[in-house]
Amino acid sequence: MYIGRIVAVGMTPQGKNAVMYRVSSRSFPNREACLNTNAVSIRPRAGFEADLMKSPYITYNCIRVVGRYAVVSNGSHTDPIAEKIAMGMPPRDAIALGLLAMDYEKDDYNTPRIVAVTALDGAGFLGIVRHDALQVKEIQLKPGQAWYLATYEKNEVSDANVDNAFKAENAAETCDHVIGGGAFADFELPVTAAAAIAEKTSFELAVKTV
Repeated sequence: MYIGRIVAVGMTPQGKNAVMYRVSSRSFPNREACLNTNAVSIRPRAGFEADLMKSPYITYNCIRVVGRYAVVSNGSHTDPIAEKIAMGMPPRDAIALGLLAMDYEKDDYNTPRIVAVTALDGAGFLGIVRHDALQVKEIQLKPGQAWYLATYEKNEVSDANVDNAFKAENAAETCDHVIGGGAFADFELPVTAAAAIAEKTSFELAVKTV
């Protein structure tokens, strides 16, 4: 099944909060996730920079770490949501405001904007804006479980979209998991992935390109 880009929030079996992101693509598969300071960006691989002229939606920060929080999304809404949280706005409100302000992507598919947020401890959050709905939900995280959203098919916050086989112990293993582990193994055309795992005072980041 092809479900497009994926965000997820969960908790490792050891009790560490995590967010993860996966690019799955039919139109622009030549992309990679790149580590920056407290962030991960999605960009074309070397030699495919001309893809930027074809779509404004293929390069962005997919993860931002701000203080105690990690924000992950499928587009340029990562930054304004992270900045609102950094200013002290509750995650639920920052997600709702960011998604409402930017709305769904105005491409040929009316692609939804999706986002996940977690802190070093406590609950997680998932949000989506589609052409027909805006949804934000607080998620009570449990060890070994991850909730996910995708741009197509799995594009509603629902307990039907839960992976109960989240066994990663670190950020690198979390990238592997969202590419091909648990529930994610059934989803087609993975391109690249990124993850953030809560440690004692900050988040460990990792990336992997297929």
